[in-house]
Amino acid sequence: MLLAGLLTTLLAPQARGQDAPANLAKLVAHRETETETERNEYTYRQGVTIDELDDHGTARGQYRETRDVIFSPLHDRTELMVGTPSNGLKNLILTDQDFEDIRNIQPLVLTLDRLWNYETKFRGDETVDEVDCWVLQVRPRQILQGQRFFDGTLWVDKKEYNIVRMEGQAVPQIRTTKTENLFPRFTTIRKPLGGKCWFPVYTYADDTLQFRTGPRRIRLRIAYSGYKRFGAESTLIVK
Repeated sequence: MLLAGLLTTLLAPQARGQDAPANLAKLVAHRETETETERNEYTYRQGVTIDELDDHGTARGQYRETRDVIFSPLHDRTELMVGTPSNGLKNLILTDQDFEDIRNIQPLVLTLDRLWNYETKFRGDETVDEVDCWVLQVRPRQILQGQRFFDGTLWVDKKEYNIVRMEGQAVPQIRTTKTENLFPRFTTIRKPLGGKCWFPVYTYADDTLQFRTGPRRIRLRIAYSGYKRFGAESTLIVK
């Protein structure tokens, strides 16, 4: 997010003494590749709300949009805007990077062809929403100009290696002598669709961005709903 005026449950750690598979990251990426293939067979609705908050946590500006996400027979993504976006932000300007993050980073699918961009480190195991998970730290190996990546933590179910939860930040933060384009830390929650693959259902962030002109608190919410396989109805099973 670019500041106008500058150009403009519980997580319960468990010590079970289990050893994670040596190739955990590849197992996750293999499962993610299957998940992406499966998700490309579904349409869904993506609703985005961004609140600009004052020092007391009261919204003083808001952006809202809803898009229907569809895929062609060749699995090319297409977005159809539902209605007209409502932009009442006062001091923040949404940038191309913000919309790229909403599209690709907040609901990141860490497929085999993306894995090589990241370094991974095993961080133990925890229980998230009653699911036994491995904890995996993920960081980009390097970032070239114009690239966007995820830097954070994944919680992966021990049975099928599905990503259950991810917490982190889209990187890099972009600072020049005249502009600052900063991005919040966020959490994305997934749930099983049809009992096999886990799809994103909700992303949220409540963070204070440290601009040179002063801190700006924002709240981001993205809801992914109405998953529907081409030509058939599917139900999101929330456990």
